[in-house]
Amino acid sequence: MSLKAKWIKPKSIFTDVCPMYVKTFTAPPAAKAALTLTALGVYEAVLNGTRISDYVLAPGWTSPKRLQYQEYDISHLLQENNTLEITVGRGWYRSPLASSTKEHHKERMARPPGIIASIDIKGAAPIETDESWQVQESAVRFSELYDGEHYDASFSPGPLESVEIYPGPDCNLVPQQGEIIREIDRLKPKAIKTTPKGETVIDFGQNLTGYVEFSLPSCTKAGADVALSFAEVLDKEGNFYTENYRQAKSKLSYVSRDGEQSYKPKLTFFGFRYIRLDKFPANMDLNSFTAIAVHSDMKRTGWLECSNPLLNRLFENVIWGQKGNFLDIPTDCPQRDERLGWTGDAQAFIKTASYNYDVERFFTKWLADLALEQLKNGAVTHVVPDIDGGSASAAWADAATICPWQIYLTYGNKAILENQFDSMCKWVDYITNNTKDAGLWISFDSDDTNVWTGETHFGDWLSLEMGKDDDIVYTRGASRADFIASAFYAYSTKLVVKAGKVIGRDVSAYEALYERIVSTFRKTYTDYRTQTEHALILQFELAEDPQAVADALAKKVVADGSKLQTGFVGTPYMLHVLSKYGHEELAYTLLLRQEYPSWLYPVTKGATTVWERWDSIKPNGDFQSSGMNSFNHYAYGAVADWVYGVAAGIQTVEEYPGFAQIRIEPKPDARLGWLSARIETRHGLVHSKWQYTEGGVRYDITTPSPGEICIGGQVYIVDKGCYTFFA
Repeated sequence: MSLKAKWIKPKSIFTDVCPMYVKTFTAPPAAKAALTLTALGVYEAVLNGTRISDYVLAPGWTSPKRLQYQEYDISHLLQENNTLEITVGRGWYRSPLASSTKEHHKERMARPPGIIASIDIKGAAPIETDESWQVQESAVRFSELYDGEHYDASFSPGPLESVEIYPGPDCNLVPQQGEIIREIDRLKPKAIKTTPKGETVIDFGQNLTGYVEFSLPSCTKAGADVALSFAEVLDKEGNFYTENYRQAKSKLSYVSRDGEQSYKPKLTFFGFRYIRLDKFPANMDLNSFTAIAVHSDMKRTGWLECSNPLLNRLFENVIWGQKGNFLDIPTDCPQRDERLGWTGDAQAFIKTASYNYDVERFFTKWLADLALEQLKNGAVTHVVPDIDGGSASAAWADAATICPWQIYLTYGNKAILENQFDSMCKWVDYITNNTKDAGLWISFDSDDTNVWTGETHFGDWLSLEMGKDDDIVYTRGASRADFIASAFYAYSTKLVVKAGKVIGRDVSAYEALYERIVSTFRKTYTDYRTQTEHALILQFELAEDPQAVADALAKKVVADGSKLQTGFVGTPYMLHVLSKYGHEELAYTLLLRQEYPSWLYPVTKGATTVWERWDSIKPNGDFQSSGMNSFNHYAYGAVADWVYGVAAGIQTVEEYPGFAQIRIEPKPDARLGWLSARIETRHGLVHSKWQYTEGGVRYDITTPSPGEICIGGQVYIVDKGCYTFFA
């Protein structure tokens, strides 16, 4: 960005109304030109009546220590006389967000809607933001992330006003790093219905993140009102339900002009499946509406299919959950008054995420923000970008080590380790310097009540092992918080060692630390009390006799009714550790279970995304407590990486990351007639399919790289190519 450009803001105070900056200029015929731009908030830029880009919600969300700017080729839009209009909404920078204090809300909302821009026309002096630019009220009368948007198409803007030069934010301006956010899918309504309360509701058949576009016919008169409300679900009576949105109003309102017209929000988004027509002209019909899904423009790279329709729907739910929550950052949910980059969700899901989509660029950007937000003492905040700070929690803050390592394994690019290594080390050092007992992570405020106070760890969040119901929302589960913390301490230290060796760093001190942690852990924790505790020591290789621990875990799962009792921390690892130690049949039993609690239970209840709770809708049709009940939360979708990596058997080889070499060892189960998994890797498509036939099991495998295929205990060393086996 040119150093001569200045930050500008309106002289007048804009509260709810979104300002529109205006610049008129001339250009020679067939000129080449580029616009460089960013804003404090989210912006829509229009040149001569046409949007300059399909990037929506630009400039995205970063740490407040930096701000992305965008460069656009505008040559095709230039005329002799030009008008550039830039409308700025609150976005992530100026919306209240999930701040804990009213003072912070006020501070965020009082921030100026500034912009900085440069129009560079070949052969002419640059046109940069300065006192010559002007501003006026736009037809966007209100726009905010949680509450929605109000647009008045009949609004007549007043005179243009002068802008004010000001220093702008104290941050670095950086080129666009992450994937842009785009409109990806368009869905027509599935049904329109009248609820028992007499509400008119449209069902799009899919829970998604984005907004609704609607059209009005040519007979429309100015001043007609459209008002929509958004919801993920209907209650068991069939009425519109929004209590789980908490304080987010999630409404869209529109005032028409004369004639035919269409509208979609410009500066906000919603999480929804249903819309309620609170106000609408009599001549609107079902065909007037389209739901538009928006998310980061990632390339789809992974596909799972099988003979079980419920499991196929689960696979689709995982995909839609990722699409709905990968909106520039990996959010926890897209609908309620939260939508934050929770670190725990990201680390639990990242392996699945990196198989489903190409997320290397996406996570490179987010992890850069994680490192910037990391506190001086090495602590990693619960959400990135940070909102209000918060003490570091095990499994959440361990995203600092787990995410870079997985991105390296999936894509084979050492740059992510080079970029994040100091952050990884700082995180492990933080634990080492902030524990009561050397060799473990024992928090200074640790106690035996296991009730979450928000001061230390989240534990096995939303675990069922407390034996309670609604109260679990405020507890960490029965797994010992210090046990979980110490297990992740060992794992993160191990990953620092691995990463350091890849990039040629001296990690001898961390190797010694790791040995001390493992030794101390084994002496301290000699019994394992929950499914999650068993799973963690197996996954992180902390057990002295792993087979005995795995057998004990399998026995416990069966004693618990052959069902999961785990929460956010234990669930991603359960099927992996059971399969690794010979309990594949039980792993499949958990995968295919349809009763609560299970992955397929939400599917039987009509879910089209992954739920936050195992029983977001209870078996009797009631909802879980509204304070923590998202119907689009991707964390439990981590099960898909087991399907890719164990059921279908597609595995990376750590010494040859990025699938430069591949190991394929499928684990079929007769309860599925067939299973197919495909991943588009940096080296090409890997495909593993098995199918039960009259003569046994047929395996069709395509590998783009050399490696080994293991079928029925027999190992075949292969070059890239297509192979068929029978067993």
